[in-house]
Amino acid sequence: MKLIVQIPCFNEADNLRDVIDAIPQSIDGIDTIEVLVIDDGSTDNTSTIAAQAGADYIVTNTTNKGLARSFHIGIEACLRHGADIIVNIDGDNQYRADDIPLLVKPIINHQADISVGDRGGFKNPHFSLFKRYLQVLGSFIVRSILKLDITDAVSGFRAISRSAAKQINIVSEFSYTLEMLVQASAKRMSIKSIPIHTNPKRRESRLFKSIPQFLYLSVTTLLRMYTMYRPLRVFFSLGLIAIFIGIIPIFRFIYFYMQGSGDGHMQSLILGSTLMTLGVITLLVGLIADLINFNRKLSEKMLQQMARFDEQLSQLNHEKYNRNLEYRVTPQGRKTRKKACND
Repeated sequence: MKLIVQIPCFNEADNLRDVIDAIPQSIDGIDTIEVLVIDDGSTDNTSTIAAQAGADYIVTNTTNKGLARSFHIGIEACLRHGADIIVNIDGDNQYRADDIPLLVKPIINHQADISVGDRGGFKNPHFSLFKRYLQVLGSFIVRSILKLDITDAVSGFRAISRSAAKQINIVSEFSYTLEMLVQASAKRMSIKSIPIHTNPKRRESRLFKSIPQFLYLSVTTLLRMYTMYRPLRVFFSLGLIAIFIGIIPIFRFIYFYMQGSGDGHMQSLILGSTLMTLGVITLLVGLIADLINFNRKLSEKMLQQMARFDEQLSQLNHEKYNRNLEYRVTPQGRKTRKKACND
């Protein structure tokens, strides 16, 4: 079984060597451990440090594409290089790489498709009090919405099985953490939270400039992705709310109409009718969005089958190439085995 540890990084020349050096050389149940670095358009010598530290693969983005895009590029590269398990760890040395065996154990034992490192919430000594409350509250909201047993929703330290990695398609531009959970919930993947340790903070986050910006980007990403993968639930909820609110002014108009003073309350009838019309339109939009969602699932299934076919074809070509190496053509034009020729 092959494990590839991918490290998306941007200007991490000061920290990257420590991250790579801390990656375990051997793990029970893993035959091969390799390292892949995604240099997201760094302006320092991140790629040079990665090569000097022993990274097996280095993917260099010509421009800074952002964390989410770099993560997806790394996943695709890991799959091409034959990874059975992919571990994602940040390049700022926030996470302890010696916890990788804890992350991959549930996947090796076929107990989870994805495992996410839990940084400890209130117990983490390297978080400010506000960040602890924010992490715990945010994870509770995500856990409640997605119905997942997740205790640290935005942790970037996670392990992914090959099967799960093939099904994950990151499209957001902010961060992959929440989108991956939304997709995993929609595709009924098994996710486990694994307690891990963290190192003291070495620098401020480059993903966002302030806590309000982080909250805004996280909430909008969660809403957008949830609507994308659960459109019927979202639009039906909004439509039913509009219809029920619209019923109230209509009943008010009916009440006054029965009292003989309906002419003075026509605005209630107009408001109620408008809200109910909007509610019905929203329900219809939900149905259309749900049909589009089914079409997307069919397209994803077709792409997965094509990728599986490409893998099988590549393997067959590789085996054929290896068999051809066993023969050479003699001057007389007949094929003989290399061993026979050497004799």
